Amino acid sequence: MDPLRELYQQVIVDHSKRPRNRGKLEYSNRKAEGVNTLCGDQVTVYLEVENDVVKDVRFEGGGCAISTASASMMTEAVKSKSLSEVETLFEEFHRLVTSTEPGAQELGKLAVFSGVREFPVRVKCATLVWHTLHEAIRNKGGGA
Repeated sequence: MDPLRELYQQVIVDHSKRPRNRGKLEYSNRKAEGVNTLCGDQVTVYLEVENDVVKDVRFEGGGCAISTASASMMTEAVKSKSLSEVETLFEEFHRLVTSTEPGAQELGKLAVFSGVREFPVRVKCATLVWHTLHEAIRNKGGGA
């Protein structure tokens, strides 16, 4: 196995075993739930959005290692970003895991998911939390 792929796997394992920002967000003002029936992944994304900026974000739920790691890393990536920046990040991440177009360097740590595109059944695992985030952003007033 090449060293870069091994490093990517280590990062995913770390985030799946020790997810960051896991738990209910007490003061959320936006929320959405997502389910991946193929894998059994379930996630709830909580957002606190103030002046069109993600002030805080957390997630609850369970699933496979890829789904949990994606949720953990997504929360780190979107915190303190404007909603338009989050939308751009969503689109770039989706392209990363579904396309061979370049762009992984722009995503920083999220580039670890680039190998997911080689396993189409796992794309839904990686993108579930991102689609749920996208729904939560549109769900104004849908807090905890």
